[in-house]
Amino acid sequence: IKFLMEEMCQRGYKVVETEEPSSNRVGTFLKRYQRRDEKRLPAEAEVLLYAADRFDHLKTVIEPALRRGDIVISNRYFYSSLAYQGSVDVDLDWIREMNAFALKPDLAVLLDILPEYSLQRLKRRRTVFERVENLRRVRDIYIQLVKTGELVSVDADRSKKAVQEELLGLVEGLLESKDSRI
Repeated sequence: IKFLMEEMCQRGYKVVETEEPSSNRVGTFLKRYQRRDEKRLPAEAEVLLYAADRFDHLKTVIEPALRRGDIVISNRYFYSSLAYQGSVDVDLDWIREMNAFALKPDLAVLLDILPEYSLQRLKRRRTVFERVENLRRVRDIYIQLVKTGELVSVDADRSKKAVQEELLGLVEGLLESKDSRI
């Protein structure tokens, strides 16, 4: 994301970088909650918390940026709820319903890597979701989203430069075709 931000800014675009969970009150709670390994809320309650964070984030950060004509680059979005909460058997259609307000991005990318390799890269930043068996289920849902055309897959098990070049090519192609939300 940092690479894309720098590239787009160098090319004269106004870019807003953001992430989910966000830095608002609900998002801050969720970031702390993700790192705890104690008793969890019901998965459906987690869906609602992430949806509440997303709604506030959309209204206070994303929509204002888009109205200004800025490009928005987000680390995680609605698809993360589908993958992570869906991986613990929450109905995907229900998750979609709870997030019906979410804007559809012009481009959503899955940086695809086998769970075993992603855990090696994460090291100390792991959350309660990041165990091999759960990450396999998460990846399976992401792959389904790629197959339905909701996400574009980029093989992240390559050099950083190769991944960056592919990402930049996707963004450039999109920007050439229309004004965009990323």
